[in-house]
Amino acid sequence: MHVQAKRTEGLEVLAFPANNFGGQEPGTEAEIKEFCSVKFDVHFPLFAKISVVGDDQHPLYTNLTAAQPKAIGEGPFREKLKAHGVNPKNPVDVLWNFEKFLINKKGRVFARFSPDVAADNPLLVSTIDAELAKPA
Repeated sequence: MHVQAKRTEGLEVLAFPANNFGGQEPGTEAEIKEFCSVKFDVHFPLFAKISVVGDDQHPLYTNLTAAQPKAIGEGPFREKLKAHGVNPKNPVDVLWNFEKFLINKKGRVFARFSPDVAADNPLLVSTIDAELAKPA
């Protein structure tokens, strides 16, 4: 899926860096933005680094996970994490980076996709396309 092309149809990707998963984002917000820009050519908004799980979970993720407690497309990733000693306690929690929440034009969370689902996955793309086709 080419995000730039979908943007003209109403898609907006928002990223919320978090260091909750294996310490993958320990840098400052400026360092994270530079890394994402240089390494991945990111052109969508990167917000302030927040916590997405745990006692200090940001209210945004409290609401997102309450609205969609189960992710679509969970595959072997959870078992791979367990093999590395990572065992998320609450099945509602975000499993790892790149979990995707889809919010419609009315501001409602209508789908959640696991980190196992790549951005170009046909099910994810068709779900986005179907929602973009709906009137506001």
